[in-house]
Amino acid sequence: MLTKIEKEQIVNLVKKEVVPAIGCTEPVAVSLCVAKATEILGKTPGKIKVLLSANILKNAMGVGIPGTKMVGLPIAIALGALIGKSEYGLQVLKELTPEDVEKGKQYIAEKRIEISLKENIDDNLYIETHCLAGDDESIAIIRGTHTNFTLLSHNGEILNTGNSSCCDAAKDECIVLSFAKVYEFSTTIDLEEIRFILEAAELNRKASRFSLEGSYGHNVSKTVTGKLGRQIFGDTMLSHMMAYTAAACDARMDGAMIPVMSNSGSGNQGITATLPVLTYAEDTGCNEDQLIRALMLSHLTVVYIKQKLGRLSALCGCVAAATGASCGITYLMGGNYDQITFAVKNMVGNITGMICDGAKPSCALKISSGVSTAVLSAIMAMEHKVVSSLEGIVDDDVDKTVENLTSIGAEGMQETDKLVLKIMTDKC
Repeated sequence: MLTKIEKEQIVNLVKKEVVPAIGCTEPVAVSLCVAKATEILGKTPGKIKVLLSANILKNAMGVGIPGTKMVGLPIAIALGALIGKSEYGLQVLKELTPEDVEKGKQYIAEKRIEISLKENIDDNLYIETHCLAGDDESIAIIRGTHTNFTLLSHNGEILNTGNSSCCDAAKDECIVLSFAKVYEFSTTIDLEEIRFILEAAELNRKASRFSLEGSYGHNVSKTVTGKLGRQIFGDTMLSHMMAYTAAACDARMDGAMIPVMSNSGSGNQGITATLPVLTYAEDTGCNEDQLIRALMLSHLTVVYIKQKLGRLSALCGCVAAATGASCGITYLMGGNYDQITFAVKNMVGNITGMICDGAKPSCALKISSGVSTAVLSAIMAMEHKVVSSLEGIVDDDVDKTVENLTSIGAEGMQETDKLVLKIMTDKC
């Protein structure tokens, strides 16, 4: 049984990890870091030097920057310095105007920005910004999580060394999760304590509907619901879940100026943990109480997996997020604890190994694959069909199964991550 303190810790953890974000969180985090360093400098920097971990560089190369119709880090850095406000966190650029974009383009043209890879660091998420103006220099470092400043300095004077990026169970907002804790919390906590999770449904639903009114990315959503797509997929719950989820990703990865509710530092993870569950609930007429618990189960499962996996890895975040969605869908289908663990094992037995090759418009394709797999895994779980411990990396114990998944992503695929980055940078 969870104690009162553990329940409070989990509520605080979810509120910390499930937050609004505008744009892909990697370039936005770089923009946030630049904005903070600029604020410390107290003036517009004449030059900006940014050093990044390989995973940040990979995830920021090919994605649209909100409100700019441009791709990549230079414009994110320029705008962070010119108009970014660090108090907005991952919505640092929310006051952007077309005039600001033109100023950003000019700043880039003046060759004031230098971007390089930070060597000899263990962190997958690391951003170091040096803002210079004459003899003045300010430094801001983010590491571990997308908003975790670990060092701030001005002309060599350290202003704040920040907080540790790791989860300390002694802190109120942190608790080391197990799947049993995830399930017990999501299905028994007083509904008023977790009603806030409906904000994820509202925000991500708006993003999906916004996308449907325009043309974004590869239009994966509209392909699913188009003439040929409808002939193949039909007008079904599956096609609805795939289309509505992909729609939000289509727009977000193309740089639409829309907020989404993120999970563990990723907007796409937040979208994938939310919209398939919401769509299934709406299509089947589930009540609000059921939806709240299913959304919490989905999001908290993602947080649980990401605690073990880390913020960034060679493993596509869709794997964790779609696993969360599968749990939420299984719950809405009437699944019990055992059946929901079956859904987890079916997901791990299926899409483990999907690589992350950066944030970009084609992420909507991976999300669609994740959603369809989540639904199939849930259906199998409800029929008591599960990948067994005799097969591959799945274990009888659900926590060990997740550990096997995250070990592959965090440790086993490190060389894959390096090769992916080399392939991407060689193209440039």
